[in-house]
Amino acid sequence: MSRVTARRRMRRLTPSGEIIRPDTLAVEEPLEIRVRGESLTVTMRTPGNDIDLVHGFLFGENLIADASDIHTARYCAGTDDEGRNTYNVLDVDLRAPVALPARPFLTTGACGLCGRTALEEIRLRSRHPIPAPEPLLDATVAAGLPEVLRGRQTVFDATGGLHAAGLFTPDGALLAVREDIGRHNAVDKVIGWALRENRIPASDLILVVSGRASFELAQKAVLAGIPVLAAVSAPSSLAVDLAEDSGLTLAGFVRGATMNIYSHPERIRGSALAG
Repeated sequence: MSRVTARRRMRRLTPSGEIIRPDTLAVEEPLEIRVRGESLTVTMRTPGNDIDLVHGFLFGENLIADASDIHTARYCAGTDDEGRNTYNVLDVDLRAPVALPARPFLTTGACGLCGRTALEEIRLRSRHPIPAPEPLLDATVAAGLPEVLRGRQTVFDATGGLHAAGLFTPDGALLAVREDIGRHNAVDKVIGWALRENRIPASDLILVVSGRASFELAQKAVLAGIPVLAAVSAPSSLAVDLAEDSGLTLAGFVRGATMNIYSHPERIRGSALAG
C-alpha cells in the first residue's frame, strides 16, 4: 500500500452479475499541525506534500507572511499498530512567537460568522491587494486550463476520489499541481508551494480548481493576491460576493467551449470562445 492510495475489497453489482475484486481508493488520514508543540488544528488530508500544506494553511490563517517565518517543520514521533511512523503529526517552529487563535478558524464551516462579517475580516487580514483589473489572459487559454489540470491528476485517474488545484501563468503554463481528498487542502498545497518558491503575492498567476468555488477557496486566492480563480463547477453566492468585493476575477463552469464569469470580467480577453 502506498501513502496516497490504498486497496480495499469491494463487491461490484452489474446487470450481468456480481464481481468481487479489490479497488484502489484515495487515502484519507488526519494531519495534526502543532506550533512549538502546541496543537493548532487537525485536518483530514491525503498524505503527500504536507510541508506545502502546512505553509499554505499557516499563511491563510495569517500566522506567517513568508516562508522564512518558519524555522523548521518536522514530523513528530507517532506509530501505528505495527510500530511504523504514521507521519500524521507535524510540528512547526516559528522564528517569532505568535498568539494562536482561541476561536475556530474562519475557514471552518461552523465559525458562525455572517457573510458581511466574513468579507470585512478578509479585507482586514489581506496583505496582498489584488491589482486593478486589466486584461490578463485570453478566454481561449482560460477555457483550456481545466483540461491541462485534469491531465495531471494522476491519483484521480487511479481512484476517482481526489480534488486538484493548479497554478498557471497567463499563457497557460502549469507551474504546480496538487491533489487532495479536501479541495481546501489542495489549494493550501499549491499556495504553500508558491510561498516556498517566493511567488507570493501571486499577482501574475491563475488558480484553477477541479470542483466548485466555495467562499473558502476564494478567500485563499484573495489572501495570496491571486487575480483569477477558475473552477470547473459552480461558485457559491458568498464566493462571488467576496470576489466582487476584493477585485478577484471568478469564473465557474469552465468546461470546453463555455464558462461563466461572475466578477471582474475585464481580466479575460475575448467575449466569445471558439467552438
